[in-house]
Amino acid sequence: MKKLMWRGATLLTPVPPAIVSCGTMEKPNAITIAWTGIINSQPPKTYISVRPERYSYDIIKESGEFIINMPTAKLVKEIDYCGCRSGKNEDKFKAMNLTPYQVEGYNCPAIEETPIALTCKITQIIPLGSHDMFMADITNVLVNEDLLDEKGRLEIEKAGLMAYAHGQYFELGKKIGSFGFSVKKPVKKKKKRSVNKKTKNNAISK
Repeated sequence: MKKLMWRGATLLTPVPPAIVSCGTMEKPNAITIAWTGIINSQPPKTYISVRPERYSYDIIKESGEFIINMPTAKLVKEIDYCGCRSGKNEDKFKAMNLTPYQVEGYNCPAIEETPIALTCKITQIIPLGSHDMFMADITNVLVNEDLLDEKGRLEIEKAGLMAYAHGQYFELGKKIGSFGFSVKKPVKKKKKRSVNKKTKNNAISK
């Protein structure tokens, strides 16, 4: 298939449409951020990129903290609304019936309706152009208890998360593999031990 060459653009997809919460429990604010991801494993680090003219920008910059809330597909209206409206003009938590959740060690709340959240402390702010990048340490992960199996392992497929791709929202579909499955050696089935019928009958008659 012939490839068309377009000029550079933000066409890395899909990305998570995260609702980033900031502010305080008394005056919470939420902004939808698609420019986010993991930038380091140990220590765990993330980032969000925010336009300086956004209402949330100064709140996040001055507080030095934010929380990345991973929404479910059921919250698609809330996700879109928080990305289109400004907290300068209204309380988006009230407008979308979102519940602020108090997190120990943080002034800003998490969002109770989201099943997974990452609490973040800013370590560096990098001006990039249209956006400034807030690099941060992930200090804690909040997870709904109903996403864990009987052994305490996270069953992420139960979360009902979603993705954002080229201006559109998508519900995540079926699982098609797990990390490392392509190089995993097949498990050899153990051969069943055959029992000599004559010996078995003699054992029973005794």
